[in-house]
Amino acid sequence: MNFYFYILFLLSGLTGTHSVTTVTKVSVKAGRSLSIPCLYGTQYRNLVKYLCKGYRWRSCSYVIKTDGQRKPKKFSISDDKDQSIFTVTIRELTNADSHFWCAVEIDSNYDAGEYFHLSVTTGSPILSVTDQKITGFVGKNVSIEFHNCISDRLQWCRLGGACVENPSGLMDGTRVIINKTGHKDFTVTLSGLKLESGGWYLCSSGEYQMPVHLSVYGKPTSNAATITETTVTSLENEKDSNLLDLDLIIRLSIFIVIISVTLIMWLLLRCKQTTTETTIPAKVEDEVADHNVLQITQGSPARSDEGVACTAL
Repeated sequence: MNFYFYILFLLSGLTGTHSVTTVTKVSVKAGRSLSIPCLYGTQYRNLVKYLCKGYRWRSCSYVIKTDGQRKPKKFSISDDKDQSIFTVTIRELTNADSHFWCAVEIDSNYDAGEYFHLSVTTGSPILSVTDQKITGFVGKNVSIEFHNCISDRLQWCRLGGACVENPSGLMDGTRVIINKTGHKDFTVTLSGLKLESGGWYLCSSGEYQMPVHLSVYGKPTSNAATITETTVTSLENEKDSNLLDLDLIIRLSIFIVIISVTLIMWLLLRCKQTTTETTIPAKVEDEVADHNVLQITQGSPARSDEGVACTAL
């Protein structure tokens, strides 16, 4: 009996406990970011959740917790208590980012954890998705593209819930259609979305999985649509008015520049003409003065001689 207890203890030390549900194996390209959802029991709603790094459960070391004690740039964590899911995001993935555990802190001797493996590659991932975060609306359809699938038996599963295998099936009242669009490419289409269709899903191809989060929003009301249209029209009118004002300002500026240049040129010409008119009379007066001086100079000896002669007589 003690032997079986010892084996159970070793297994729990290696693999942790299964009160948490997450992915098993994910292929991702080096340097990229990846979000991993971790589903936990409702009894753990108010407990601290964390991400633990390492191959063995009992020797792994936590890298980030929901209590905010550590906030490394490489990791982030959030807890949706309504959905009983906490999400961890790992950035700038390298080959060293391979072995992790989604964990719940219960006490110092016993925590709940579930292992997942990341296969980080420099080439093309074995199973990839165009976008991990998808948005849809109630009653509408949404399509999700997956690439490099290694198996023709593609599965679409809700995290911790039911699965649909290609070609089609129903999940929570939503129609799921899986189409093969290429040699290794698939498209999963969800039609007739409901609000409860939102949440985390897993696409499985062989042993690999890819988590995808779907957000579903209600239809916009007619009033909201009218308000939106009115707002858009108002913005367009305001834009046209601004363009008109800008055009008027440009025209006025050009007109003012032309008037200013014309006025400056007219003033320059006027000053030049005034200077010319003032210079010509001055030259004439100088010439007349010189001529009078010359006459006086030439006539003085004659008058002098005549005076002398009169005196002699």
